[in-house]
Amino acid sequence: MNPALNNVIAQTEQVILGKPQQIRLALTCLLARGHLLIEDMPGVGKTTLAHVLSRTLGLQFQRIQFTSDMLPADILGVSIYQRESGEFKFHAGPIFSQMILADEVNRATPKTQSALLEAMEEHQVTSEGETRPLPSPFFVIATQNPTNQIGTFPLPESQLDRFMMRIQLGYPDATAERGLLSGVDRRDLIADLKPQMQTSELFELQAQVRKVFVSPALLDYVQAILRHTRESARFVHGLSPRAGLSLLAAARAWALLAGRDAVIPEDVQAVLPGVASHRLQSVHDTQASDGEKLARELIEAVAIP
Repeated sequence: MNPALNNVIAQTEQVILGKPQQIRLALTCLLARGHLLIEDMPGVGKTTLAHVLSRTLGLQFQRIQFTSDMLPADILGVSIYQRESGEFKFHAGPIFSQMILADEVNRATPKTQSALLEAMEEHQVTSEGETRPLPSPFFVIATQNPTNQIGTFPLPESQLDRFMMRIQLGYPDATAERGLLSGVDRRDLIADLKPQMQTSELFELQAQVRKVFVSPALLDYVQAILRHTRESARFVHGLSPRAGLSLLAAARAWALLAGRDAVIPEDVQAVLPGVASHRLQSVHDTQASDGEKLARELIEAVAIP
């Protein structure tokens, strides 16, 4: 593995205890140029993980706390009339940053949630008829509380599809929790973190991801997975071509993290729950289906060529 990536993972694991798989999945999403959705109960470290990644990667960071009364202009920015010049001047919103933490994104109304759509897909913002580019790299980490909690709005499918991956942190194991309870406050640790990677190194790694080799047989496997979701009566909708591209990009990044220059089927299986869990719904229970369980059933159902 790249030495800088080793340092990033090691420093992140010093703060986020007992979650090596989730840390690697989050880095996989970033290296694949995707956006990450973290869905879990409050208090398990979702926001802390985003802060640690931004500090460790040396990225410009903005946190946006989503609330029910938030407006799109609170995210994108607004033009204000300047009496001295007689002109309107655009004041950029917090979206103009390299890493965005959209905290509790499902507490905002769908109208406000949709303000992220263009930014996440096109890396630009159109406001008052003018299109403005966003910084590069641009990465959104959104946290989401379980949808059965009071005061939440379900994310539209179009918004969910903009997230390359969705992960859950879960409760820590006994050893990790003991370390949390008896150790230093996590916020104090974050303040002392140093960047372990230059932005130019991150760009280089993202370029290397696209060069990771994918064999025709591996493409057959990915297509078989996509075809199964579309033909099976188990799912409401099959995985889209965008989901297929996300799956392939994430598998390439996972292979790079493992120090390999070619994708193997195990790479696809490792990232499939993260890529597919928020895109799959069971026909038997569309409101409360466990997407990760469905993704693991999919791994078992589709044979490796």
